[in-house]
Amino acid sequence: MESHSDLRTHIKQLLVSKSSLKQQIFDNTNSLFNELKEAIHEFSADLDEEMDEKIDKRIRIEYSDRGKFEAQIQIAGDLLVFVMHTNVFNFEHNHRIWQNPYVQADRNNSYCGVINIYNFLADSMKFKREEDEGYLIGRIFVNREGKFFVEGKRQERWKVDDFGNECVSREAILEILERAILYALDFDLLVPTYDTVKKVTAEQFLSRQENTKLQTGKRLGYDFRSDDI
Repeated sequence: MESHSDLRTHIKQLLVSKSSLKQQIFDNTNSLFNELKEAIHEFSADLDEEMDEKIDKRIRIEYSDRGKFEAQIQIAGDLLVFVMHTNVFNFEHNHRIWQNPYVQADRNNSYCGVINIYNFLADSMKFKREEDEGYLIGRIFVNREGKFFVEGKRQERWKVDDFGNECVSREAILEILERAILYALDFDLLVPTYDTVKKVTAEQFLSRQENTKLQTGKRLGYDFRSDDI
């Protein structure tokens, strides 16, 4: 049985090792997120200028900074929301990361910060349709050494098997952004199955907010699978 002194020593060791490790990962994730916000801002401005007079003036290409841990870009009817989680994560025992030689060499390499990428309909936010669904279409993992991998739709270049080979770069950030936008633009709004929408409540039609009557989502009533992740 561990003594009081042993327990105190263990606590101090963890504060020096694991807590410091997680703080470094948070700093790296925060730095990556700030670079990502800059890249989104520049991308939206450049694309808006390039598409000037080529598309309908009502089609919006717009960046929004939503604070320290959230940013958005609207591309026509789609809204991509980038959210940095403030905590550091490790992985379940059956995750593929444990087969990676880089992680096997030092298990501390497996701890990662996370930036999530969600796809919403722009109208969901515009009309405050609170019941509308968004979809997680990607997430970026970064560790203490700035090494990263990406899970998500069409994000096949930086898979977990290659984790440890490359540090985050501006070029990589732009490609991740462009792949997410391409997926969102191709991810069409489907007519829901009849059974999904055959019943509504009186509350939905008595709501003062005209546009909150019916729930809308790109795959409402259909499966959304991580089949290419």
